[in-house]
Amino acid sequence: MSSQLAMSLMSAVEFLLWVALGLLFWKKKLHRRFPAMGAYLVLRVASTPVLLVFLLDGGLLGSQRTLLPIYFFLYWAVYIASAVLLFFVCLEVFRSALSALPGLMRLGIVVFRWVVLASVIISFSTISFPHWDIRIIDDIAYRLMRSVSILELCLLVFLCLTMNAFCLSIRDLAFGIALGFGMMSTADFILAATSHSSLTDQVQFLCESLILVSLGIWVTYAALPEPVRKPMLLPVNSTIYRWNEIASALGHTGTQVAVRQPVNSSLLTDVENVVDRVMSRDLKDRKSET
Repeated sequence: MSSQLAMSLMSAVEFLLWVALGLLFWKKKLHRRFPAMGAYLVLRVASTPVLLVFLLDGGLLGSQRTLLPIYFFLYWAVYIASAVLLFFVCLEVFRSALSALPGLMRLGIVVFRWVVLASVIISFSTISFPHWDIRIIDDIAYRLMRSVSILELCLLVFLCLTMNAFCLSIRDLAFGIALGFGMMSTADFILAATSHSSLTDQVQFLCESLILVSLGIWVTYAALPEPVRKPMLLPVNSTIYRWNEIASALGHTGTQVAVRQPVNSSLLTDVENVVDRVMSRDLKDRKSET
């Protein structure tokens, strides 16, 4: 079997897995819990056959000179839209993982958005613009997707380190989504790092295999019943509980109360002694007068 035929078969299996995952997502109504993930699946399933039609058209839709520009703009539009949706998918996974701690979840989402904004600004600031033409679209798209890949890996590491603290099961769908995207991000980085080497074909097989494994993981998570997440039982003196209370209080003014400053106990003692002396002296003066 030639390498081109093997890659074609793997691409066909990948598309079938995307379709199966989308059907499972809608059948179990998981898109209500993860709407951005549902939109991402719709985009992947709908865009793949459309792009193939424009790429492999034999002249039915028009000449190659007409179809290639349409394919170019359509491909990069789907690529950029996928990157934007992945930002929101990461936010959904983060929100689901911290759902048991609403205070930390709200504060974490604010920090998460600022991190995303900073990463996007840094990525775009490093782009060189030698030519202001159509070639700049792919550079912007790649930098945007690179920021998303870094964010996905950071999210996966965060969940792995905090699973026990947040009582997050390894069978939870949020962790499964983060695991799959982490593997896909690893494949993207491997492919980008070895794009100019002599092992391009082997690397492409490896990356495509990682993508198929990620899709298989998602299909398994979507098909199997998800365990009910147990409520978190934290002691009052728990550090996580205190952080959650502090995060819940941030941004809420509430009712204003007047708090008295504590008075020094030694000062009260001195005042009491002075009062006792004055009263005893006054009592002696009255007795002498009588």
